[in-house]
Amino acid sequence: MSRGGSGGRVRVKTGRGRTTASNRWLERQLNDPYVRKARAEGYRSRAAYKLIELDERFALLKGVRRVVDLGIAPGGWSQVVRRQAPAAAIVGIDLLPVDPIDGVDIIHLDFMDARAPELIAAGLGGAADLVLSDMAANTVGHPQTDHLRTMGLVEAAVEFACEILRPGGAFVAKVLAGGADNDLVAILKRNFTAVKHAKPPASRKDSSEWYVIAQGFKGRVEA
Repeated sequence: MSRGGSGGRVRVKTGRGRTTASNRWLERQLNDPYVRKARAEGYRSRAAYKLIELDERFALLKGVRRVVDLGIAPGGWSQVVRRQAPAAAIVGIDLLPVDPIDGVDIIHLDFMDARAPELIAAGLGGAADLVLSDMAANTVGHPQTDHLRTMGLVEAAVEFACEILRPGGAFVAKVLAGGADNDLVAILKRNFTAVKHAKPPASRKDSSEWYVIAQGFKGRVEA
């Protein structure tokens, strides 16, 4: 590893057993200001700043008392909620293992498991103010298939949100380039008073991810 170039940019020398692609990934990580900031501020991932930036724009965490974090691993979003709303009950779920976070109830289970909604509701202890979903399906390298798989998760998250949110609550989910499809947007607009798409600055420019933000849950409306 060497340091050179303007601004003290870190350059990574090819190492034994490392491919060119892994070298590029490592160099990007080492030079990513959000990665450095996350380490300095104690966040588990740079993704924490995506939620921080979305909150600055949409005031998602103001006054929240119960929050669900779908796809919690590695825990950066729940860390943000914990810092911004320290008294809130937070329940997160992920198939991947997640190290404990003080004040966060973590369920180690696939969200698509039939038991998941009941377990989340039991941990939350009441209607949610906010449902967050940073879930994405494992990619297979085929854009259309990857999009369909991820949108399937988003649709399941929307259905769950409409069951657990209080009137006035909000829903945030990661979608891919192009945003939520027309059918999903129509469902969201029937159930929420405001639906918008956003790409926070912390999302890498070359990333296909966007976020759909639905606020003002209307209550039980048939999807």
